[in-house]
Amino acid sequence: MQRVVLNLERVNLSDQQFHNLCQANQNLQLERNAKGELIIMPPVGGRSGNREASLISLLWLWNNQTKVGQVFSSSTIFRLPNGGDRSPDAAWIRLDRWESLTPEQQEGFP
Repeated sequence: MQRVVLNLERVNLSDQQFHNLCQANQNLQLERNAKGELIIMPPVGGRSGNREASLISLLWLWNNQTKVGQVFSSSTIFRLPNGGDRSPDAAWIRLDRWESLTPEQQEGFP
């Protein structure tokens, strides 16, 4: 395998540019911290992936019974109040919060 070296010093990408970068590189798990630095998250191993799947399943089952929100996988990027764009292992948003987002925000990074 050929080695690839990336310079990930701070880049000034707009929110739309970061979204476009993620869409153009869907094979990479890209995130951005509050400083605007790009982060490439490595794939997880089997045990970690199994725990992640179990957590998402339990969260989904609970939400399916309560109907009080929306559940998201680790493939979803969330825009954080500190300016970062991160992908948690599993996420849940209250239904009223989700419904307050525009269709564009729901399609993008909520």
